[in-house]
Amino acid sequence: MKGKHILVFRFSALGDVAMCVPVLRCLLQTYPELQITIVTRKRFVPLFETLPNVQFFTPDFMGEHKGIAGLYRLFKSLKKLRPTAIADLHQVLRTQLLMLYFRPLFWIKQALINKGRAEKKRLTRQKPKTLVPLLPQVHRYAQVFEKLGFPLSLSAHEFPPRPICPNTEALQLAENRKWIGIAPFAAHTNKQYPLDLMQQVVAFLQQEHQVILFGFGKEEHAQLDVWANAYKHVANATGIYAFAAELRLIAQLDLMISMDSANGHLAANYNVPVLTLWGNTHPCLGFAPFEQPQKNSLTPDLTAYPLLPTSVYGNKKVKGYQDAMRSIAPKTVIEFALEVLGGKMP
Repeated sequence: MKGKHILVFRFSALGDVAMCVPVLRCLLQTYPELQITIVTRKRFVPLFETLPNVQFFTPDFMGEHKGIAGLYRLFKSLKKLRPTAIADLHQVLRTQLLMLYFRPLFWIKQALINKGRAEKKRLTRQKPKTLVPLLPQVHRYAQVFEKLGFPLSLSAHEFPPRPICPNTEALQLAENRKWIGIAPFAAHTNKQYPLDLMQQVVAFLQQEHQVILFGFGKEEHAQLDVWANAYKHVANATGIYAFAAELRLIAQLDLMISMDSANGHLAANYNVPVLTLWGNTHPCLGFAPFEQPQKNSLTPDLTAYPLLPTSVYGNKKVKGYQDAMRSIAPKTVIEFALEVLGGKMP
């Protein structure tokens, strides 16, 4: 095993990159002498700060490594790292070209992810269907390393110690209450719980607990400020911390309530219970947060909306399904949250 060096390709998106973390942790627990270089965007590096024997190469796809010529420059730089294997956990045009450049170097073993596109297409076609769970994304990642000769068992995964909490003085968090993170937004509106319903959830839970809101960008920040200003025990963490510090804050939560989006995966990586609200996607597609029980996924009424799931990533719209998430009652979300936190509805 000594001298083995794997390049790992995964450039985006945040949630998919986050799902690499437990797989790489298991890989390094199983093969502690293995050297890993993660090739990913610079902003994602804090995700991997707890992993040993890991270094990073952060491409500049808007500058030096832009276009075909830029990818060839990237290849030449990566070749100098003397890898013995390459794990393509992304399988997009950029990684396919990089793998093509490496192909003449036959002594560098290559393996790429099987995304299961055909089975996902069958499961999202617009017709009533039987929901058969597909292979989870983390297991698809693990299969890549198995192809390279490094089989691993995700059941042997061990979570790292909880990191030190960042300075929370700016948020004025109640230390004597349990902390609930709520990330109400998603990249696509079809997998975002209606904000008027989520406000009901926030308003109720903040009565006995500390609610911390997570978002990104000016518009989300402004929306969450409205809730934070309206309720005593609601704080808006959007834009307060650098990403590394925000991860440490997420690690302190007693519960994260998230859409089918990155924040659920970020929390799951720290063994935080995650309640995921699903819209036109579905946990059977394999993107549920790591090691979260099935009951932690709340889905729309499949009797009323039998075509679900209609999309793998949430970007496809189906007429008549825009209100599917309204079939998840705020009371249901609240009851689940209280169950996790050890309380009951009054």
